[in-house]
Amino acid sequence: MEPSLFKYIWKHTRPQQIWILAIILISMVPYFLSLDLPKRIVNGPIQGQGFPHPEATQKFLEISISLPNWLYESDPIVLFEGFDMERLGYLIALSLAFLTFVCINGLFKFYINTYKGRLGERMLRRLRYDLVDRVLRFPMGQFRRVKAPEVATMIKDEVEPLGGFIGDMLVQPVFLGGQALTAMIFIMAQNYLLGLIAGGIVALQAIFIPRLRRRLLLLGKERQITARALAGRVGEIVDGIGGIHTNDTSNYERADISSRLGRIFAIRFELFQRKFFIKFLNNLLAQITPFLFYLVGGYFAIRGQLDIGQLVAVIAAYKDLPGPIRDLIAYDQQRLDVQIKYGQVIEQFQVENLIEPDLQKVPEGPVAVLADGLKVSRVGVVDDAGAKLIESASFSMDLGERVAVLGSINSGAETIPDIIARLIPATSGSINLNSCGLEDLPESFTGRRLGYASPDTYFRQGSFRDSLLYSLKHQPGERPEMSEEEKKQRAWEVNESKLSGNTTMDINADWLDYDVLQARTGPEIDEKARQVLDVVDLRQDVFDLGLRGQLDPEEEPELAAKFLEARAALRQRLLEDPLKKLVEPFRPDSYSMQATLGENLLFGTAIGDAFSPGKLTTNSYFRSILNETGIDEKLFEMGREIASNATELFKDLPPDHPFFEQLSFMTSEEIPEYEAALSRLAGVKFSEASPADQDMLLRLPMEYIEP
Repeated sequence: MEPSLFKYIWKHTRPQQIWILAIILISMVPYFLSLDLPKRIVNGPIQGQGFPHPEATQKFLEISISLPNWLYESDPIVLFEGFDMERLGYLIALSLAFLTFVCINGLFKFYINTYKGRLGERMLRRLRYDLVDRVLRFPMGQFRRVKAPEVATMIKDEVEPLGGFIGDMLVQPVFLGGQALTAMIFIMAQNYLLGLIAGGIVALQAIFIPRLRRRLLLLGKERQITARALAGRVGEIVDGIGGIHTNDTSNYERADISSRLGRIFAIRFELFQRKFFIKFLNNLLAQITPFLFYLVGGYFAIRGQLDIGQLVAVIAAYKDLPGPIRDLIAYDQQRLDVQIKYGQVIEQFQVENLIEPDLQKVPEGPVAVLADGLKVSRVGVVDDAGAKLIESASFSMDLGERVAVLGSINSGAETIPDIIARLIPATSGSINLNSCGLEDLPESFTGRRLGYASPDTYFRQGSFRDSLLYSLKHQPGERPEMSEEEKKQRAWEVNESKLSGNTTMDINADWLDYDVLQARTGPEIDEKARQVLDVVDLRQDVFDLGLRGQLDPEEEPELAAKFLEARAALRQRLLEDPLKKLVEPFRPDSYSMQATLGENLLFGTAIGDAFSPGKLTTNSYFRSILNETGIDEKLFEMGREIASNATELFKDLPPDHPFFEQLSFMTSEEIPEYEAALSRLAGVKFSEASPADQDMLLRLPMEYIEP
């Protein structure tokens, strides 16, 4: 990748940058005219210059060309005579012209900002795609040196500020500089002394403010590095949480995180202090200039050396000057800041031995078949620490041959499959497959002709079916029939992908390799999947997993109907001997002896956490139903009887006695609590008991099962 952000941007956006620069230069013309109109309005119709008497008129919109005298001595060439207007009409016409130029300038800004924003987002998309593309081409050893959260943070967050700058790279300095220069030229044209004052203040801002911002850049770089390290450390904690708990090092990790957060806080606090001081100084210099304009300009106006219209125009022009200057200074800081960020990110992605892009290209024709076996000759492997994993290994494997690699731990035997799968590069020697060097074979061949089940299998987020078929998704096939609206959307996606340098392959296409699968229809694919599950002995596990799942009847109406048929068939079988005496079905008109009292009351119609057994008696709606039906007092007395019997039977047993395993509604620790409650509630009616005591005794019958 380009080491310089500016070269990277210019390489991919040269035509767009030239176009927007041309638009900016054109926009300076109406901007200058909008600065000149206030002077004409004040001096002309307001003060009466050019209107010596009430009936006098002036030309509006007269267009003429005056040639230099040395070229051709003649009167100006009139292209359009314009309109004769009286004083009031001339005021209205000039005011409307000023409003028109304001709207034109606003439209120019709108177009420029929209264009550069879109350009920046496209380049940000390109940059992120390029970084992910490089991650996909990292050598396997690189993943042992980088942390996944750090890479994700860099691609997601650290390049985010670059998107806003990419569109501004040339647009912002030219646009803001053009506005500032136009305003300065206009001020100098009105009065050179006022122009020198404005220029002097601008020079002070341009010299001192960037010098004060240098420390901000260093702090920003340090903040970026510490924040990235924090993300990596949090990722390590998540990955190693088991070891943290087993070794009682959670407080050590808390201290480490606290120290890192403290460092980030110190950096950010210093950043805030310096940033707001620079902002204060910048605003102070910006406000000094109007003071000098009023003082010096007013003096010249009183002395008659400057008319009121010129003074008003100068003040109005300067009103637009501090903004562009301030934004130019901020742009300069942003330029240095994003260049540092870009350099830091690119540094992490400039990796040696990247996989060549051609090795991951989609093949144009059919992939070759395996015609020859594997030949390994004097292969040696050295890890990153310099330890020899394999010193010199030579062997061969013919097609259809079964080979087992035997060896003790750290003997290098476990490295052999990784070498063949190209997960670990050979340091010396050669490996040939299909009469070609293994390292020169494209992934379209090795990925389809070699199968490897590693200890750390990658499962992409999705369904079990997606994971099972993932290894067959090599290249896009045909996309299902699209509507006209979908075709337009797809055309837009392809165009934007091309402009952003992304792949145009359609993720919604059919990616399955049916030739390898040897199946086309859904049922055929399912049968192939079942065969594979039988081979790896996972069919029953997947079946059990499906039984524990939930079915959406709207998405699978036929399957849902079959489930209902199965329920009816099962119900009929349960009514026959010998299952008739063993299974008790749920019936709305009868009490189920195999369910708890609470389950009988709810009967499957009230579900959710609020109706769980532990929270049932505290549920206000449930308690209101008990109160309305009058059974809360009966359940209270039932709970009192259960508590009395249980405490009398089990109070003298040790807490670890096996009888407590059969006592489902009360634990050994709760027996003393219920003994105390029975003492408090001796002779006390339900209505006289406290809410806590009511809940304690009502909870017992809720867990009661009659048998």
